[in-house]
Amino acid sequence: MTGAPASAAGGPGAPGTRGAAGASGASGKGTSGTGATGAQGSKTPRGAKLSAAAVNQASLWNVANLLTMLRLVLVPGFVALMLADGGYDPVWRAWAWAAFAVAMITDVFDGHLARTYNLVTDFGKIADPIADKAIMGAALICLSSLGDLPWWVTGVILGRELGITLLRFVVIRYGVIPASRGGKIKTLTQGVAVGMYVLALTGPLATLRFWVMAVAVALTVLTGLDYVRQAIVLRRQGLAERKAAAEEAEA
Repeated sequence: MTGAPASAAGGPGAPGTRGAAGASGASGKGTSGTGATGAQGSKTPRGAKLSAAAVNQASLWNVANLLTMLRLVLVPGFVALMLADGGYDPVWRAWAWAAFAVAMITDVFDGHLARTYNLVTDFGKIADPIADKAIMGAALICLSSLGDLPWWVTGVILGRELGITLLRFVVIRYGVIPASRGGKIKTLTQGVAVGMYVLALTGPLATLRFWVMAVAVALTVLTGLDYVRQAIVLRRQGLAERKAAAEEAEA
């Protein structure tokens, strides 16, 4: 601040001018240094983003996603085993049950591992529910095509699963419908019932699987209706919050 008045009073040759020039030069160096530092600083976040992207890309091959991929691969294998030799050979049906059991067990573990060890990825979010519905849908369709299970049972279960999935996407703008305990019990019961139908059971066990499937269908319908109720409540709450926010903004 003292350099500027001295320069104004002393003219070009005044020492104050050289001081101002020197100060200006120093300031220039400081500015360029700051610019360099800023440039280096601006490069660091880009490098960090690239590193983060590389880590995220590598995390695609974590154990949770590998289990999900295994379930996807098991679907065509299960269908081939299920329909081998006309679809009624007890040995092939036992192998098909083993593939189905592995798929259902990995469904439990991959989600648990992803949440426990922070292995959640975009691929897992999309592929996991697809793998769940693919193995269950394949089993139901195979059983109905072989005449072991009425088509209306397959329609109720698959219709519920697809309907609730679409419903989640519709109300996701208002919030996420959490998985309920009833839904988890439904999934377990469905897995047990379908697994029993995959096996070539006879006698009392065949009667038992009928009742297990009846419970699974009942839970499928009841939990589906509960999800619809939750979706309606969530949508109403979301609309009310938006209306309140709009009124507050206008005020």
